[in-house]
Amino acid sequence: MNISPTSIYNWYRNSIRNPKYRWWIILGTLVYLISPIDISPDFIPIAGALDDFVLVSLLVTEISQLIMDRYKSSKQSEDFAEQVASNNTVDVKAEPVSTQKG
Repeated sequence: MNISPTSIYNWYRNSIRNPKYRWWIILGTLVYLISPIDISPDFIPIAGALDDFVLVSLLVTEISQLIMDRYKSSKQSEDFAEQVASNNTVDVKAEPVSTQKG
């Protein structure tokens, strides 16, 4: 079993992007930040704040990315709706083609 910082980051990122688990991951992260029980307790000078800082930065990064993705997708759907609503048509002058053999 490979437990590395990269695998933990990938698990966290994939879990928070899954709508089924998103709010549980956010709630769990906030509870972990508030809780006095940490991987490295807060009374240890540098290491105590380091794990909290990493989690806050991960949480803020992923939530901001989710918000930006949602904004971009809503903007694209608005642009498509405007394009359909404008109903730009092209007038074409058609002439019949003769099919007589001669």
